[in-house]
Amino acid sequence: MRKSDLVNNISEKTGIPKVDVLVTIEGFLKEVKENLAEGNNIFIRGFGSFIAKKRAAKIGRNIKKNVAVEIPEHYIPAFKPSKEFVNDVKEKLKTN
Repeated sequence: MRKSDLVNNISEKTGIPKVDVLVTIEGFLKEVKENLAEGNNIFIRGFGSFIAKKRAAKIGRNIKKNVAVEIPEHYIPAFKPSKEFVNDVKEKLKTN
């Protein structure tokens, strides 16, 4: 499913115009990105958490040049689903 499909589905189910749904989704995604970039985690009860995970510094290898490369400590965005979310998905997939 792509973003356009998501917008269409939400619009059909709620009766909200597609433009308004798109603006809302874009606003949500922008807030998630900005908050994670500032180091703030986002917790949505019953859905999950958007967090910035810390990756430790390590030594990697450039395979083409066969040279060791130092990879500095960095943060990556991650999503951790809530137990309720996980259970809902498991139940839906069992019935299909």
